[in-house]
Amino acid sequence: MSSPETPSWSPKKKHGPSLPNSAEEKNVEEKPSWEKMLDALYLFKAQHGHCNVSTHDEHNKSLGQWVSQQKVLHKKNALSSDRRQRMDSIGFVFPKEKNVDKRMSWEKRFDELCAFKAQNGLAGKDCYTIRVA
Repeated sequence: MSSPETPSWSPKKKHGPSLPNSAEEKNVEEKPSWEKMLDALYLFKAQHGHCNVSTHDEHNKSLGQWVSQQKVLHKKNALSSDRRQRMDSIGFVFPKEKNVDKRMSWEKRFDELCAFKAQNGLAGKDCYTIRVA
């Protein structure tokens, strides 16, 4: 008769990653605060003269990722107006919404076409023929 094997698991053994014990350890593991990242962006601008931090910049990778995230939040209207103003105040420029600019540009050009047609009685291929001739 064989003797029963003792289990390899023991309640005294630690399994998996250990949890931080102190508040100091917890702070080390947390992501940097929004305030700290804004300060880092301010320093980046002071050194480089702009706020366009690349996510591929090896020296500023986390700052580049944070900047990218702020752009995404802004695009989704999820960035608070206070944070938006604070970023504006240091010279950060959010990208313009492309579709709005294109739509406004298209509408402007369409209005110009209508005005041209009203003045000359022509549109479409007729307009092209006059410009070429």
